[in-house]
Amino acid sequence: MKHFYKLLLACIPVALIAACGGGDTEDRLDVADPVVRFVHASALAPNLTLARANVALPEATNVAYKFASNYVDIPMGAADWQVKTADASATTLGTVPIDPGRGTKYTIVAVPGTPTGTSTYLIVDPYNKPIGSESTRLRIMNAAPASVDLYVNAPGADISPASVTPFIAGTAYKTSGPASGNDSLDIQGGTYQATVTAAGTKTVLFRGTIAFNANKDVLLIAVPDTTGVKLLMKIEGTAGAVDVPAA
Repeated sequence: MKHFYKLLLACIPVALIAACGGGDTEDRLDVADPVVRFVHASALAPNLTLARANVALPEATNVAYKFASNYVDIPMGAADWQVKTADASATTLGTVPIDPGRGTKYTIVAVPGTPTGTSTYLIVDPYNKPIGSESTRLRIMNAAPASVDLYVNAPGADISPASVTPFIAGTAYKTSGPASGNDSLDIQGGTYQATVTAAGTKTVLFRGTIAFNANKDVLLIAVPDTTGVKLLMKIEGTAGAVDVPAA
């Protein structure tokens, strides 16, 4: 029924409904070309290149740790995507298959791993965002070696009471929350306190301040740090992934 409703909407000229859904109306109708982006979240890895069927993606070639590309259109048709070292050896560190669907967003993440020092994770976001919604979509990728909970609260909030529950709970190492294949979560634009805890506890691993406008696509990335864990933030349309300032 949902797809039938979207098909009916797709028959309406996009210009007539674009004002209701920001600049991503075609994505919401599942008629946009599929897109992919690459995130380098493996601190000990060398510069990397993302390739489709062994052909390098120009937007993600020879990139360093903390690099995060913006989404780029990809052709329909199943293909293997490889994460390779950017040196002359072009050693493949990980491969993920993608059979693209229209209106779907794909994120390929290089994360710490063994034995090569890097492994690869694919996030599939169906992007079933309602027409007319101005909320931001938020997801966390956990590249730190422990399961974590993410709290997103007003600045200065106390998360210790049992009544305060995680915004995204139980994200295991080398996975995303929500899990791949599920939509990112809605949140209103604004300034928030982001707290990462050990999963199922109130033990704070990191606390910082995040801010974003309405109708954005935000990816938080938990990565290892000398003090334990820190957060990077990628806001789609901006350059790279930036450190979240500690609070």
